[in-house]
Amino acid sequence: MHIMEGFLPVKHAIGWSVASAPFVAYGLYSINRRIKENPEQRMLLGVAAAFTFVLSALKMPSVTGSCSHPTGTGLGAILFGPAAMAPIGMVVLLFQAILLAHGGLTTLGANIFSMAIVGPFAATAIYRLAKAMKLSFGISVFLAASLADLLTYVTTSAQLALAFPDPAGGFAASFAKFAAVFAVTQIPLAISEGLLTVVVFNALARFNPQELKEMNVVTVREVQV
Repeated sequence: MHIMEGFLPVKHAIGWSVASAPFVAYGLYSINRRIKENPEQRMLLGVAAAFTFVLSALKMPSVTGSCSHPTGTGLGAILFGPAAMAPIGMVVLLFQAILLAHGGLTTLGANIFSMAIVGPFAATAIYRLAKAMKLSFGISVFLAASLADLLTYVTTSAQLALAFPDPAGGFAASFAKFAAVFAVTQIPLAISEGLLTVVVFNALARFNPQELKEMNVVTVREVQV
């Protein structure tokens, strides 16, 4: 993640693009509806998109054909829900592929699926579960952002393993190899992303408490803490 241009077989590239398309379409619908109802949230949406772009552009070499980096999707997923991050992630990945040679056009669908679909849905589910368990706001955000980052790379490992199964051990052996190599760089990156996301959320809660309360992201007690 991001998987480089031309690395996936054609059938896999097309398949992941088809799988991602409905999420992107629904995400566009959800964003348009939300902005029409709450036009004041445009700036916060821009912050979430910029956060994703900057963090996911900080790449490190990893498995052949891919790279390691933070994803930045946890922030937007908690603020706007996972559906909104699919089109945001698509735009981020498209610009990075064209301007930074980071990722690629043929692998855009696969990269969208791992970073802009699986990651955000994981972040939202983990955040809601942590809140239901009465964990603190900071711990909930940290777990959501860091584990969503890791699950993005679990998905990328699965995508690469499906495309390039091990001759002897098949998908499972290939997945284990890809995931093990990713883990060396991705675990510390995920922890760092979780901590940074908490810092950003604390700043938003301090300067935009009313807006976050209206979005049902935080409660009055959490803002006061």
